[in-house]
Amino acid sequence: MNHPKLICLLGAESTGKTTLAGQLAAHFDCPWVPEVLRAFCDERGRTPTREEQSEVLETQHRQVMAAKEVALQNKAAFVFCDTAPLLTAVYSDFVFDDCTLYARARELHNSYSLTLFMAPDIDWEADGLQRDGAYVRAPVSQLIIAQLNAMSAPFCTISGQGEQRFEYALQALI
Repeated sequence: MNHPKLICLLGAESTGKTTLAGQLAAHFDCPWVPEVLRAFCDERGRTPTREEQSEVLETQHRQVMAAKEVALQNKAAFVFCDTAPLLTAVYSDFVFDDCTLYARARELHNSYSLTLFMAPDIDWEADGLQRDGAYVRAPVSQLIIAQLNAMSAPFCTISGQGEQRFEYALQALI
């Protein structure tokens, strides 16, 4: 039996991860894992502290593994992950100057078959507490690319506007 492939959508804030993850999951009739940070902020009315970053990272991973089990039972080809523990490590580095989560995040990232890196080329939109501003997208994107390259992780850049992003993602998956 084929195991479902974990596909990670990774990018700075407001780069279309959630939208594309939902579109791909619907297209392939596969599960997708929402961003844990969004739920954390909604439930607690604040962003995580430095000490809570590890909790966010591990919770994201647990939810991915649970979705993978569902996909396996349903014989789904993919699980689409609206971000990954690596993004939590990147933001921990960027916001708190804390690099301690990288080792664990890199270890967990090895379970993804492909990362779709979301280019920061769409308009920035405010979206709750987890948004810092458009100015963070370039430096965060650079940190993400540096980590993916350092791990030699397979990734494909998704850029463009509207439906074009979806089409590029489909091409990367086929």
